[in-house]
Parts: sequence; C-alpha cells; structure tokens
Amino acid sequence: MTAWVREELLRHAEEAYGEFHKSLVPGLESMLGVRVPNIRKIAKKAAKIDYYAYAKEADLSVYEELMIRGMMIGYACLTMEEQKTELRKFVPHINNWAVCDCCCATYKFMKKNQEDWFSFLEEYVYSHSEYQVRFAVVCMLDFFICEAFLERVLDLLSQIRQEGYYVKMAVAWAVSICYIKFPRETERLFTENLLDDFTHNKAIQKIQESYRVEKADKERLNTLKRK
Repeated sequence: MTAWVREELLRHAEEAYGEFHKSLVPGLESMLGVRVPNIRKIAKKAAKIDYYAYAKEADLSVYEELMIRGMMIGYACLTMEEQKTELRKFVPHINNWAVCDCCCATYKFMKKNQEDWFSFLEEYVYSHSEYQVRFAVVCMLDFFICEAFLERVLDLLSQIRQEGYYVKMAVAWAVSICYIKFPRETERLFTENLLDDFTHNKAIQKIQESYRVEKADKERLNTLKRK
C-alpha cells in the first residue's frame, strides 16, 4: 500500500512547486512537491482500498504522506468512535499549518453530531502544542461558526493563550470570520479587550481586508487597534 502511494506521489511530483511550497511552510525538509488536489485524489483512493494498512505504514516524515494520513480520516468509511480514535493518533503528528488546515477541511463529518465533536475539539484548545491548538481552532472555523455555537466559539477563542505564531494567526482568522458573519456579537472581543495585542490587531486587519464588511465598520474597528 505504501509503495503504491509513494509511486503515485512521485508520478505527480513537481520539483519547482516543491521548492516554492517550502518557502510557504517553514521547517519542512522532506517534501516531494505534489499539489494538494492530487494529494486529495490519492488519499481518497487509499482510504477506499485499505485505510488501516496505509495508516499503519505511512512515512510521516514525508510531508505529502503525513497529509494523506490525515486526509484519509475524512475519506474513509469509519464510525464516529473510529474517527475520534484515528484523530487522536494523527493530531500529535501535525507539524505545520498546511497539513493542519488541509486535513481539517476534510473532516466534514463534524457537521453531524456537533455537540459531541465540539466537546472533542475543546480538549485540544487547552493543549500546550501549537499545532494541536491550531487543529481545534481551524476545525471550529470550518464547521462551528454558526448561531448555535457562536458564543461558545467566541468564549474559547478569547481564552486561548498559547503563544505559538500559528495559533495566534488561526485565532485571528477565526475571529475575523466570526465578525463577518456575526459582527455585533463578535465586536465585544475588541471592545472588552479579550484578546492579546497581536491577535487583536491581526483580527482587525483581516476584517479590514474583507470585501464583506462595510467601510464604516472597518473605520470604527480601526480606532480600536492597539499601539
């Protein structure tokens, strides 16, 4: 199974793309240079052929194989308990923002049984690991910014004090999406000073970059930026 996956990855590898992508994902050493749509196609097929064989044998030191290992959880035919078990095995291996975000987008099963999944994600919000916290934030961003969960999402985002850069960026991103969808409820994070300085200012910056926010709102938020 791993031989087939590696063969498919090498068939789609682009050296120039790999060099470019390394500049976007700091710290990567082992990258073949395969574009995400192709990684997804391979992950879908591997999940159908033999999920557990590849999950057991994947070389997680290789960027694309790690991503396939994570994506497969979203594509395989697993029960909810199996999904949780596999996520608990996979999440500690996340070592960059790209693997985190691409895999999180695959976990559309979190749109069902949302109370259970929200509780599952809460465990990771309080982790000391930068990418485990980012995993929770990005999943909340992808699947839980809705009326039913908004207040709980905002409350958790305001509590995060993990100092990792990629956590702060994820929280700022999530806050900006909350504001775009629910401006009145989200603005209190700024007026009540519930975020650290970096995240506070970065979230406002992201909101100001959105085409979905009125100019007057952007100008008002600009007055709330911290020096």
